[in-house]
Amino acid sequence: MELVRIIGIDPGLRRCGWGIIESAGNRLSFVASGTIVPNVKLPLANRLVTLFEELCATIKTFRPDEAAVEETFVSAGARSALQLGQARGVVLMAPALLDLEVGEYAANLVKKSIVGSGHADKGQMQLMVNTLLPSASFNGADEADALAIAICHAHHRKARLLVNDPGTGKKRA
Repeated sequence: MELVRIIGIDPGLRRCGWGIIESAGNRLSFVASGTIVPNVKLPLANRLVTLFEELCATIKTFRPDEAAVEETFVSAGARSALQLGQARGVVLMAPALLDLEVGEYAANLVKKSIVGSGHADKGQMQLMVNTLLPSASFNGADEADALAIAICHAHHRKARLLVNDPGTGKKRA
């Protein structure tokens, strides 16, 4: 059975959660989780640097094989959406620069994969993450969401691997 280490990332400029699991078939194991909290008093560019450097350091420390990032849904103002988009760009770029394949998942797909409903609340998500990863030790919703994103990727990665490779037009194994 193939063992795959996955980092899930819940993008955010104020709080960026990350969670790492291992997947071997249907068996999931908790590895680590954390939250990157850039200093809000710093200029935007410096906060993005902090996000990038800490995420790269985390990836280099735990050496995941694949990454998964939540697609963002923003109903706030344009300025907040733009800043979140910039943070999300950093979150997508960091693992890609370190040669990880990056999967992206809509929030409702993550919720449906974990709880069974695309409209689950934070409490339901945390309860199911604890159920699926009983040894998990996480602090808050950002880390729980990141672990949920990693679990979602573990459940959907085989289907992703069977899509046509855009470079060759052939099915990837």
